[in-house]
Amino acid sequence: MHNLVSEMSTEVDEIKERKLQEMMQRAAAGQSGGNGWPDQPVVVTDTTFDSFVKKYPKVVVDCWAPWCGPCRMLSPTVETLAKEKKGQIVFAKLNTDENYGTAGKYRIASIPTLLYFKDGSLVHKSVGAYPKQMVEAEIKKALG
Repeated sequence: MHNLVSEMSTEVDEIKERKLQEMMQRAAAGQSGGNGWPDQPVVVTDTTFDSFVKKYPKVVVDCWAPWCGPCRMLSPTVETLAKEKKGQIVFAKLNTDENYGTAGKYRIASIPTLLYFKDGSLVHKSVGAYPKQMVEAEIKKALG
């Protein structure tokens, strides 16, 4: 009986991983014209976060919450940079109210927080609703 449960659990995990990959591929194709580089921020969750930041060489994640005024101020900047940096950097959005696991893992204590990933590893973190020029300077410092 224990062996059967273990086999079913493994099979379910494999199906979940396969479905996640399919969803990410469809999302990338729909948002980027099929070239794999979105031109707008991609919503990530506790489930998709790790595989997403490893998928692209340079990723900036906007950690936010719907009730946060400064987060709403930063959002247009992130959307603009996603378009301008398409093919160089991918942007994502993580709702910290709905994704406690990832928010805790990266010690998000204040929002908005931007997390900068290079080759799947966190290399920098900035907190606050910076104007576009300051965000660009942080990106250059963190990701080159």
